Amino acid sequence: MSGIDLASAEPGFEAWLAAGFHGSMAYMAAHGLKRARPAQLQPGTVSVITARMDYLPEDTPPDWLARESARSLQPGEAVVSLYARGRDYHKVLRSRLQKLQDRIAQAIGPFGHRVFTDSAPVLEAELATRSGLGWRGKHTLVLSREAGSMFFLGELFVDFALPETPPTQAHCGQCTACIDLCPTQAIVGPYKLDARRCISYLTIEHAGPIDPALRPLIGNRIYGCDDCQLACPWNKFAQVSPLPDWHARQGLSACSIAELMAWSETEFLHHTEGSAIRRIGHARWQRNLALAAGNALASKALTPAQRQALLQALADLASHPDPVVQEQAAWSLERA
Repeated sequence: MSGIDLASAEPGFEAWLAAGFHGSMAYMAAHGLKRARPAQLQPGTVSVITARMDYLPEDTPPDWLARESARSLQPGEAVVSLYARGRDYHKVLRSRLQKLQDRIAQAIGPFGHRVFTDSAPVLEAELATRSGLGWRGKHTLVLSREAGSMFFLGELFVDFALPETPPTQAHCGQCTACIDLCPTQAIVGPYKLDARRCISYLTIEHAGPIDPALRPLIGNRIYGCDDCQLACPWNKFAQVSPLPDWHARQGLSACSIAELMAWSETEFLHHTEGSAIRRIGHARWQRNLALAAGNALASKALTPAQRQALLQALADLASHPDPVVQEQAAWSLERA
């Protein structure tokens, strides 16, 4: 549980915006300091209940960190961030928090509330650390000694006072593994992330052409990036979840770039129904895949059949109606 006085977090957030680190995410600036003022976002809010939901699938093998790290060394494979391989977490966590609200209402009667999970201007990591769920890692994600960082966060704003949970001590020490491993050097310093360089931002939030200087660094990552989490020693303690919602869907784990490029828009919508991936749309999906295809072709590590499949897929995108996809396909073909 956390209180609602987040005034001490406001200067850091304002400095992050002033530096332009939010990139094209205009909504980050649009709501201003409302993010740090829960009672402005939801009038009447007195306390915030924060929740963590682990998302590693139940069938995750013990050596998952090594396996996931090795994916970036397979140029023909398309890599989707672990959290996005199953069901849309917004739907799952929001539903669970609503059930929590119902149970509280059964015990104390009706009360004012609002549920959030990465769905409104909320300083989720700040609330989580103040609630004792963990500390802020140098990659800016929340870290827990018991669960690493492989979890989602959600909040239940309530209109009655609750005892605040004491925060936990930070345990990053002198470690800079996440900073050192970031492919695009997006972590510009401890606790400072420049989203404009972050692969997760570039492949999900950014709608236009990706900076050509960053393209080779993205490798075969087509939706999100887990590298800073895979580098973090605390993730050896990441917890698996029994929920079937997080089981990887067909095509979103260990699938080739060429296979996914063959998806029509109808197939894309079918395979991503109920998935967080659907919101980027088919054109951005194709842009990401085309970029990964170019990096794969430049690696010279493909079989002749793999090369031919990617060359044909990129040639098919030459007449794509979206000029961003067209340009990306042309760039990738030049790398062959």
